Amino acid sequence: MIRVIRRAQSVSGVVQLPGDKSISHRYAMLAALADGSSEIRHFASSLDCRSTLSCLRALGVEVSESRGILTIVGRGLRGLRAPRGILHAGNSGTTMRLLSGILAGQPFETRITGDDSLRTRPMRRVIEPLRLMGATVESQDQGLPPLTIRGGDLSAIRYPLPVASAQVKSCVLLAGLYGDGPTAVAEPLPTRDHTEIALRRLGATVRQDGPWIEVDPWPDLAPSRLDVPGDISSAAFFLVAAAIVPGSQMLMPCVGLNARRRELLNYLEEAGLDVTVEGEFVVAGESRGDLRVSFGERLLTGQLPKIEGARTAALIDEIPVLSVLGSQTAGGLEVSDARELRVKETDRIAALVCNLRAMGAEVEERPDGLVLGGGARLKGADIDTRGDHRIAMAFAVAGLAAEGETRIHDAGCADVSYPGFFDTLAEVTGQPND
Repeated sequence: MIRVIRRAQSVSGVVQLPGDKSISHRYAMLAALADGSSEIRHFASSLDCRSTLSCLRALGVEVSESRGILTIVGRGLRGLRAPRGILHAGNSGTTMRLLSGILAGQPFETRITGDDSLRTRPMRRVIEPLRLMGATVESQDQGLPPLTIRGGDLSAIRYPLPVASAQVKSCVLLAGLYGDGPTAVAEPLPTRDHTEIALRRLGATVRQDGPWIEVDPWPDLAPSRLDVPGDISSAAFFLVAAAIVPGSQMLMPCVGLNARRRELLNYLEEAGLDVTVEGEFVVAGESRGDLRVSFGERLLTGQLPKIEGARTAALIDEIPVLSVLGSQTAGGLEVSDARELRVKETDRIAALVCNLRAMGAEVEERPDGLVLGGGARLKGADIDTRGDHRIAMAFAVAGLAAEGETRIHDAGCADVSYPGFFDTLAEVTGQPND
């Protein structure tokens, strides 16, 4: 599917964002391990989260939806059933990595695979700690999916993460629920903590001492009523759109403002974007509030702060659209310590460099990032998304500031995280949806 994007006169209106993808995955998995029925409101509509639900159903979990409420009847820590076939995680690395931690504690064998893209993504980072805990995990060459997991009672470990990854951290903590004592992981850099928050919400004991995060085994997870906030990673596309299109004003209600995800707002405020948070409140340990953003010249006349180190880890999902923003600021943008982008749904660094150059931006590719010259006069181009949802949406935003037509190839991949993105973009720009 090809979507055509044209230069926008403004980006204005109210955007109801989809439910946070990261939180939705975790709520669904933990609800499946609780003893009883949980209700989840505003569950993410993304294909990735639907993959998680499909896997849970295959493991014997009853999942139903009615009037915007997802009901999951949990089977307890030991209640999952051996699936009749291979579990399929689709395009979702979160599904495969987090669910692997749970499967490692089950007394049966499971095989889990994914689509062509997911089968190229590294899984050794979860295989190694699970093997240390006593699970048998087999993979293709170089630790690639599909994975075959034979689990059971696990040994507790203290595991320093070799990479800053919320998915790996979460995998080990979820496996730790089946350990013979407390299991702990240490992070080299802080990553999103939705798993720890959700575990505490459902009744698990989670402690933190410096970089070490520890979970006690065999908790009685209680069914809960849960509400998923709007996805701040999805908000990033509209925040940047408002930043580069003069006359823009937008409101995004009830967006998740987790402290570990709030770096996006901190970064954009530091850069000079006119964005404010209204009516902030906390539900089940997750902060949320309304985002109001307006176009302002100050941001575009400066240079974006460098993205490196801990900031890179915090903004890893937003770097594609922030790179588009960097092409429009006078001083450009430098991104480093982002080698993880090489092993996402595609090599996002290479995809960014190729498509930015096609639109007329000056960009230098580096092994762990890129350097953007600023003030580019973007021109419409054919965008090769490489099947990556964040590349598709980032360059749709770029098209709003480009002369001529921008053609987003394989635009349907946006449904991986944001079904309806292009419909919403058409509404707030007043452009035809074609």
